[in-house]
Amino acid sequence: MNSPLNALLVVVLALNLFALGTSRLVTVIKIVSLQGVLLGLMPLMIEEHVEWESLLAMGGTILLKGAVIPWMMMRAIREVEIRREMEPLIGFLPSMLLGALATGLALLFSKSLPLASEHTAPLLVPASLATIFVGFILLTTRAKAITQVMGYLVLENGIYIFGLLLLGVIPLMVELGVLLDLFVAIFIICIMVNHINQAFSSLDTRRLSELKE
Repeated sequence: MNSPLNALLVVVLALNLFALGTSRLVTVIKIVSLQGVLLGLMPLMIEEHVEWESLLAMGGTILLKGAVIPWMMMRAIREVEIRREMEPLIGFLPSMLLGALATGLALLFSKSLPLASEHTAPLLVPASLATIFVGFILLTTRAKAITQVMGYLVLENGIYIFGLLLLGVIPLMVELGVLLDLFVAIFIICIMVNHINQAFSSLDTRRLSELKE
């Protein structure tokens, strides 16, 4: 079970670095979408007997993160006619180096945690910590609102990976509630993105400092 799961987690870690290293918003959206699909498949690698509740949660995760949210983001990009992140606070290459450093530190730090024996072999904990940090980088160092939304989603993906440690313990309604909250949050953010573009003809969130009471 650990080998296929670790393979998916390695792909997720590689996608983190690709997301940090590209300026194309469409590429970032596709990367985060692929991450969502991979995360939705991971419970199959953990549970020996998958029940219908888990299948329902997996289907909701794949549909929401792999299709619905990317479609909303693509539509937002078409409406605002912005294709690239041009002036990040930290450049793309330094961001990738930070992401690689975070991944290495997460691997080292996870070895010192008092984890249960079944959680020590898979890369769940280090992948979770590294993905959370990468999401934080995207969220805080990118100027475009859409890229920041993607950073929020990557950060949430990291939390989701950590939550796989509790798979089978968390009730179905809690999992579906989290997905619903995520969808509502992204829906509201898309509305905010449109309003920012209408007010400033730009998605640069640094322009928000021009607002006055």
